[in-house]
Amino acid sequence: MDYFQLYNIPLSFKPDKTLVKKKFYELSKAFHPDFFANESQEKQQEILEKSTSNNKAFQTLSNPDKVLAYILELKGEIAEGEKYQLPQDFLLEMMEVNESLMELEFDANEQQINEASDKVKALEDALDLDLNLQTEAFTNAIESDQNHILKQVKDIWYRKKYLLRIRESINKFATR
Repeated sequence: MDYFQLYNIPLSFKPDKTLVKKKFYELSKAFHPDFFANESQEKQQEILEKSTSNNKAFQTLSNPDKVLAYILELKGEIAEGEKYQLPQDFLLEMMEVNESLMELEFDANEQQINEASDKVKALEDALDLDLNLQTEAFTNAIESDQNHILKQVKDIWYRKKYLLRIRESINKFATR
């Protein structure tokens, strides 16, 4: 089920939060299981499934990270278990960061932790900026251009996931 169709809103990386909430409440009332207590078991099951879909749609469309992954999945850009190859230049840059993390294994001092954290923060900020530009471009693009933009968004998404793992490692050192 397409959550954008369920809520009758345009596909967007930044869906209108007020409209999402309004649609959620409308469908919550329409599909509330208590209103169908006297219906057949089959009808009750159908309503329960619709109510569940509504809850999942709201959880997804209310969270920018989930919207990003959802649209990429919806458009067939990502698949579970996919082995995406990050660009070589990004991996080389990450090699430096990973070397810093290995050094922290042996001698974790606050200055090194802060330097690694600042480096990752700068990379995250640059990716967020690029992501905002790409998602805005997607909204205003024609369908043939959207496919190209989705590939760029996918690349950013995988880079952000990579940086998230590094961020988690840095946070472990910071809490020692």
